[in-house]
Amino acid sequence: EVQLVESGGGLVQAGGSLRLSCAASGFKFGDYAIGWFRQALGKEREGPLALTSRDTSPFYADAVKGRFTISSDKAQNTVYLQMNSLKPEDTAVYYCGAGSYFSDPRPADMYYWGKGTLVTVSS
Repeated sequence: EVQLVESGGGLVQAGGSLRLSCAASGFKFGDYAIGWFRQALGKEREGPLALTSRDTSPFYADAVKGRFTISSDKAQNTVYLQMNSLKPEDTAVYYCGAGSYFSDPRPADMYYWGKGTLVTVSS
């Protein structure tokens, strides 16, 4: 059974940092691209914000370039999202997804999802 479990969310002041983790199990690490998405209250899920794939360079959305960094630890089957210079508009539930990586990645490309972790950035 494929499982994705996010952790690391919390409350942080604007300008601060958080590191999110996505622990993956039930599949061979590298078989799927893994990406980070977010959904703010009352809005649709957006992303990927960042996405890592075995065969390509990481993808970053314009909104997070230079502030967020995606990395992976194959030994731990875990993907991380380091978030720096956080802004109030980054407040959302953050999800990791596993799926395919196409040239224009979208949430619909993900086959599996975690339950999310809440990030709140205060002004």
